Amino acid sequence: MDESATQAPPPRIRVLLLDDDHFMLELLTDMLADLDGADSARAFEVRTESDARRALASLALDPPGLLICDLSMPDMDGIEFMQAAAAAGFGGGVMLLSGMDSGVRKAAERLARAHGLNVLGAFKKPISAAELQAALAPLRGLEALGHENLYNLSPLSEK
Repeated sequence: MDESATQAPPPRIRVLLLDDDHFMLELLTDMLADLDGADSARAFEVRTESDARRALASLALDPPGLLICDLSMPDMDGIEFMQAAAAAGFGGGVMLLSGMDSGVRKAAERLARAHGLNVLGAFKKPISAAELQAALAPLRGLEALGHENLYNLSPLSEK
C-alpha cells in the first residue's frame, strides 16, 4: 500500500484575528482564504474577535498557533494584550498590525519580544497579500520539516 495515500493531511494552523475594525477582520479572513486557495488543502482555521478581553480568555481555552493583533483598540490596546498573552504563557506566533507610524510598530515589536513572544513582525495596516504570505512562510514551512505541532510554534529544539 502506498504510504502517501494513508498519511493524514498536515494540521491546519489555527489563527486568531484580533481587531476592533470588522472590515479589517473580514479583509484578513479573505486574505488567509486566498492563501488557502494556493494549497491543495486548507492551511488555516480562522477565528475572529473584536474584543480584546474575550480574545484573551479564548487564548487559555483554545490557543491558536498564530495571533494577528491590531495595536490600537479600545478598552485594552494591543500592547496591553501582548503583555497579558505573554503572562498567560501564549506560545504561538504573533503578527502585529497598526496604522501608527513605524517607530510605534517597532517599539511594540521589541516589547512583545522582550516579553518572550514569538513575533513574526509588525506591519502597517492594511497589510498586503504579499507581506502576509511572506510573514507566514516560516510557519507554513514547518509542515515540510515534519513539525507535528503547529499549535505551539516555539523554535524547534536541537537534538
